[in-house]
Amino acid sequence: MKHLGDILVEADIISSKTLERALERQKYEKKRLGAVLEEMGVITEEELVDALSKQYNFKTIKNFVGRSYPQELLDILPSDFAMKKLVFPLKQKDTMLAVAITDPFDLETMEMMSRISGLQVVPVLATRREILEAISVHYLKSSSEGGEAILVVEDSTPILMIIQAALVKEGFNVLVASDGLEALKIALTERPKLIITDSVMPRMDGYGLLRAIKSNPMTSEIPVIMLTSKASSEEEQKALEFGFSDFIPKPVQPLRIVSRVKHILEMTKKYHR
Repeated sequence: MKHLGDILVEADIISSKTLERALERQKYEKKRLGAVLEEMGVITEEELVDALSKQYNFKTIKNFVGRSYPQELLDILPSDFAMKKLVFPLKQKDTMLAVAITDPFDLETMEMMSRISGLQVVPVLATRREILEAISVHYLKSSSEGGEAILVVEDSTPILMIIQAALVKEGFNVLVASDGLEALKIALTERPKLIITDSVMPRMDGYGLLRAIKSNPMTSEIPVIMLTSKASSEEEQKALEFGFSDFIPKPVQPLRIVSRVKHILEMTKKYHR
């Protein structure tokens, strides 16, 4: 069986030199090769899913958010577990449970799902973004109808889920992205009312995203809030002078997120009256 790195090189997704650097970095960071390559910004989630499916013959699924899922299926895996482990139940047949998952090698999560459900779990590869959207729509009951769309850009799943849950509870339609390039694509197609972005991310950071947002006439009016662990007055001044509408330090506090979002949206409405 070929290694994942060799498959990516043969498919011209990465170069041999990039693979060498990733393998060297993997030794020190003790992470899976796919995660390292994503952090380096040389491979997308979709490319990683396709490569893993070719290497290990895993089934994959795309565009499953809009499908209908009975409540009894969702109840098999509690919402808190689905959000924490980033999994989504797709289908139950007899003693088998198909589950969308980003890491099919996470044996601990696989075993936990088997214990919780009493079923044999069949992993189906999906991107992190699609699983998050499915959780938002079907577990958190987010709806694009009526609710103002807010794009949250964060590569830490726990932080993203805290923000997503808080905003969905307030009736907002939450869109998600894990890096600046993915966020830019969503901003151009969905035109959210507001963007909350982490400052440090792979491929394109928060500053790069804001620069791209403001340079495009279609998105230039969208307010952008920076989310950062560098909670110094100097960093806040730098962010506001650069053009961010607000600055929110980590650790994330749901009430603060909601109040800042509502304030910015209200100010934006007054400005455009």
